[in-house]
Amino acid sequence: MFTTTGSRGLYKAPLSKSLLLVLNGLTVMLTLLPRYQDLFVYHLQAITQEHQVWRLLCGRLVCLDIKDSFCSSLLIYNFRIFERRFGTRKFASFLFGTWCLSALMDFLLAKAFQFLFDYELEELPSGLLAPVFSLFVPFYLSIPRMPVTQVLGRIHITNKSLVYIVGLQLLTSSPFMWLLALSGLISGGLYHSSVLRLQKILFVPAWVSRIGQYILEPVFSSSQPTSETPLGMGATLDVQRQQRMELLDQQLLLAQYNEARRNARQQPQSGLLQWTRLFPSLRHRGQNRVPVQPRPQPQEHQSTQPPSLDNSPVAEEQVDVYFGVPLILSCVLQVARLVEMGKQLSEGKEVTERESRNQSR
Repeated sequence: MFTTTGSRGLYKAPLSKSLLLVLNGLTVMLTLLPRYQDLFVYHLQAITQEHQVWRLLCGRLVCLDIKDSFCSSLLIYNFRIFERRFGTRKFASFLFGTWCLSALMDFLLAKAFQFLFDYELEELPSGLLAPVFSLFVPFYLSIPRMPVTQVLGRIHITNKSLVYIVGLQLLTSSPFMWLLALSGLISGGLYHSSVLRLQKILFVPAWVSRIGQYILEPVFSSSQPTSETPLGMGATLDVQRQQRMELLDQQLLLAQYNEARRNARQQPQSGLLQWTRLFPSLRHRGQNRVPVQPRPQPQEHQSTQPPSLDNSPVAEEQVDVYFGVPLILSCVLQVARLVEMGKQLSEGKEVTERESRNQSR
């Protein structure tokens, strides 16, 4: 219900699938082989002072923390919609451009933090974190928000809430994760708005895209899901998913309506007092009596409309409603008469007893 990424799986998203498999596989290998983790530490002082530029590549690709790897994998899986919408080459260009811009933003923000608070940052969390945070920019701007439910009548839950919650969890996993998040959001905003024509400067060349298409795409491609119902004709995958959910809701409501109609035909009267149990219906009241010939009525009172069918439950309800009240009143009057007769009999007995007592005296 909270998914916002069209059909399930990684169909038409080979780059997202390769990132999930390769990066998570390297994280698991480094967890099992801790002596090689020092090669993938994102050490800022080692890059600036010791000129270990290779740490920019190793330290900004593989996550050394399992929690960061898990949250970033969830976000990459949810953001695969951009690869389906833009294409693999454009999606790869966005990740490459934001990766380069965020590398510069990391050093600028670290210097600004040192200037403001007189604290020098030595290390930052490792992994492909800044490009993942940069994907929140097109996610916020281009993905429509559709309400799902409400909590306490005021908090609105939408189809994008789960993604924001996972991003917040990733943001609070490390003390200086906010710096990478801010760097990613700034680089994503700059690249998405194409400031200084960054999309024409930082992009994946066509020949690299062809090599990946012929070599890597057959390995990481996924088959089309066949267990899902066909989507609608919405403009986006989210609108199509919403159309399918609305169709299922309509089918469920129709089934509930038909079941309610069947129950209403079996029990047409559903009130506090079911008068059909106390007083039988007029249709079944005269079954054991001798049929009486109806009197002829004048032609001027005849109506041109066809008579209502007595076999329908609506006609029976109308008869019971119109004639139930007079029957109840007649029963109440009969009970009152019986009470009065009982009082008179008791008074007559008292009078006869008094007379017999007087005669005996």
